[in-house]
Amino acid sequence: MSRFATGVTVITTRLGDEVHGMTANAVTSVSLDPVLILICVDKAADTHDILAEAGCFAVNILDRDQEEISRALATKKGERSTKLDGIAHSFGVTGAPLIDGSLAQLDCLTVKQYEGGDHTIFLGEVVAAKESGEGEPLVFYGGRYGRFTAG
Repeated sequence: MSRFATGVTVITTRLGDEVHGMTANAVTSVSLDPVLILICVDKAADTHDILAEAGCFAVNILDRDQEEISRALATKKGERSTKLDGIAHSFGVTGAPLIDGSLAQLDCLTVKQYEGGDHTIFLGEVVAAKESGEGEPLVFYGGRYGRFTAG
């Protein structure tokens, strides 16, 4: 799968006063009516159990200038590795954090969870969405970050 170029997102959620985020590229559109998307999350990920309990999440599609945010939330660096400390954000209608400067933000209510081997597939209904209207996506390919070049 390292030969499949993907956009880079940060999945965020909120449980009580705690906000959490994780970098993910396993994000897919499922349906237009209703608008549904899915995310696949490793069961061993720190954010997994919080997502399972929270009932909501947001998908923040990162701009090419947000690689540092992606890296910060992609590696486990201890207790605070999934926190959004120092990352500017607001909150969507579900209460999930929306990362400032993202190309687009999809605010979702979790409608189903499915077993998928060592991952859980979270199906979310998009209840609010917005896009910045400008910028270029951060891309991941072959284990490296890159930039999209329109031809």
